[in-house]
Amino acid sequence: MKLLEERILKDGKIKPGNVLKVDGFINHQIDVPFVSELGREFYRRFKDDGVTKILTIEASGIGIACLTGLHFGVPVVFAKKSRTSNISTDVYTARVDSFTHGTTCDIIVSKEFLSPSDRVLIIDDFLALGNALVGLREITLASGATLIGAGILIEKAFQSGGRMLREQGMRIESLARIASMTDTGITFIED
Repeated sequence: MKLLEERILKDGKIKPGNVLKVDGFINHQIDVPFVSELGREFYRRFKDDGVTKILTIEASGIGIACLTGLHFGVPVVFAKKSRTSNISTDVYTARVDSFTHGTTCDIIVSKEFLSPSDRVLIIDDFLALGNALVGLREITLASGATLIGAGILIEKAFQSGGRMLREQGMRIESLARIASMTDTGITFIED
């Protein structure tokens, strides 16, 4: 999606360790009209799939998922990275390693928010090694819901996650696919 690629080139910042910072418009400060357009694109790509729930992971995926959910007119559920006192003990859990943070956590979703009748679309900001998507897929399948696929804003296609998950049969629609990322710039895969 040219709109997103151009914004990444304009406002994204490359940090050591293949980290792309887009926190000025996507995942710290959210450019709401811009991200809403990205949500509209996810709607265009998945509108015929009968999506009943959007699932994401806290924290960076929440804003994107909410603006996407607005276009679908469906609820957004987000997997929490820590258990709080107001969450029941009846939850789906999965273990997720974070590429960006170098940590591992157990993510949880209350069983009351996903059911076998749901048709789930996962939405997230980045796809690198695929760990978050694997965890969200585990939770979706444990609930008995149907996994429609995943909408990703930015896929680091030079890393193994997207390829691995597609080989396993997961439908992944990435709005920007990065072929390479160096100190001198970013190259996108043109679809």
